Amino acid sequence: MHVTPLRWEGGVLFLLDQRLLPREEIWVACRTANEVAASIATMVVRGAPAIGVAAAYGMALAAERGDDLDDAASTLKRARPTAVNLAWAVDRMLRASRAGADLTREAELIHREDVEANMRIGRHGAQLLGERATVLTHCNAGALATAGYGTALGVIRAAIEGGKHVAVFADETRPYLQGARLTAWELQQDGIDVTLITDNMAGHFFQQNRFDAVIVGADRIAANGDTANKIGTYTVAVLAHAHDVPFYVAAPISTIDPDCPDGTAIPIEERSAQEVVEVFGSRVAPEGIAVRHPAFDVTPARLVSAIITDRGVLRAPYESSIAALFEERVHA
Repeated sequence: MHVTPLRWEGGVLFLLDQRLLPREEIWVACRTANEVAASIATMVVRGAPAIGVAAAYGMALAAERGDDLDDAASTLKRARPTAVNLAWAVDRMLRASRAGADLTREAELIHREDVEANMRIGRHGAQLLGERATVLTHCNAGALATAGYGTALGVIRAAIEGGKHVAVFADETRPYLQGARLTAWELQQDGIDVTLITDNMAGHFFQQNRFDAVIVGADRIAANGDTANKIGTYTVAVLAHAHDVPFYVAAPISTIDPDCPDGTAIPIEERSAQEVVEVFGSRVAPEGIAVRHPAFDVTPARLVSAIITDRGVLRAPYESSIAALFEERVHA
């Protein structure tokens, strides 16, 4: 059984506090949509698919309490603007409510569907890796970022489960250290070969021909294949391109936003300067220093070798492969 970032028990959503990993494993109980939104905004739970599932349960909590669902939806959507899965899940819950569906069952269905989608992503992506491979990943796109199993790490898990020998290098992912705190811990829990490096070491190891592939997750994929992911992903994509290493994006189709034409239309969340000037509460920068903290960057589609989805592997030109995917979905 892989780690999981959330569980639903008797009308309470429990979220594994990812801010405290790997030092402590503390679960936060959420009983209202506002509490779920606060947990999303403060990164108790993070990762686009996991945020979407948590938001679905937030809507279920609002319905159980008799709260105004439109107000709950607005509060949840404001929690983090870049991850499209959040708005997708909230809108699906609103449609289910208008159709008279049981929102708790709908949230549970979204939860189950996400795990199943991740496993399909894993199977599709595993075919892109050789019998022996070393993969670089950035941030955390594993079980902790989803309802379970993972997207980028799901590909690695599926490849290993299929008998392949896969080793992972994990970027630490400043400033929030999701790679160091979460990816390294999660892969250790599963006994997967993982080596931690700082973000500015990646170029050195590309130069040493250590990587056979890069696999990352995504928070939003535009209609042309431009991809928003954790800050620093674009840098890794440029390095991969310069060294002829395939750069793969793994995400469910709920992360694709067909109404977003390209990366310039993706909203980029700016987070607190405190997360940059402090490390675990200890200040590492001078007082009064100017700080910028975009939480995401956009990798242009031209640098993406393939997008691995739960409906198969998409190749360039992405405008047509993404359009065909959604056309197929409409007629399915």
